Amino acid sequence: MEALNIFIKSIFIDNMVFAFFFGMCSYIAVSKSVKTAMGLGVAVTFVMTATVPLNYMIEQWILKPGALSWISPAMETVDLSFLTFIVFIAVIASFVQLVEMVVEKFSPALYNQLGIFLPLIAVNCAIMGGSLFMQQKAFANAGLATVYGLGSGIGWWLAIVIMAAIREKITYSNVPKALRGPGITFIITGLLGMAFMIFSGIQL
Repeated sequence: MEALNIFIKSIFIDNMVFAFFFGMCSYIAVSKSVKTAMGLGVAVTFVMTATVPLNYMIEQWILKPGALSWISPAMETVDLSFLTFIVFIAVIASFVQLVEMVVEKFSPALYNQLGIFLPLIAVNCAIMGGSLFMQQKAFANAGLATVYGLGSGIGWWLAIVIMAAIREKITYSNVPKALRGPGITFIITGLLGMAFMIFSGIQL
């Protein structure tokens, strides 16, 4: 039951885009086409699902104060938490490199469409935010951290696909010239953020 609550909450209530506005650079730039948004959404979800639990285990067994006591009682006083940011980023960058190679091999068209935004997943603040929120929430085990990573990734995926679908439709609308492109996208994002606040009333 706890895992289900974390999963639903991470998608709808604590949505990375609509609640925290994380990952906005690629969200704005890639949400012009549903097909491209779907591809990037899958990549982000995969990276987040893999890196959040891995970073959880690294923190629990290596980085946090006293985590190295499993090696030797003498290591109980060692505190490597100052390395948290650089280690989390290294793990994320490694998985992004893996995703980039897979996409380039099996879907060259999508690889070309995503362009620079595929390797930039490594610095997508939504993914780093997932690992830092995981650390803040202090989950009881790696399984719950995995559920949180999967839900957060799906939430970001859902957000960019919704925006891409709307932007494809408004292509045929009479949008004022000054608001075309990022302007109207930011306005719609704000409205969607308010709409997603409805889910905060769900009792979990």
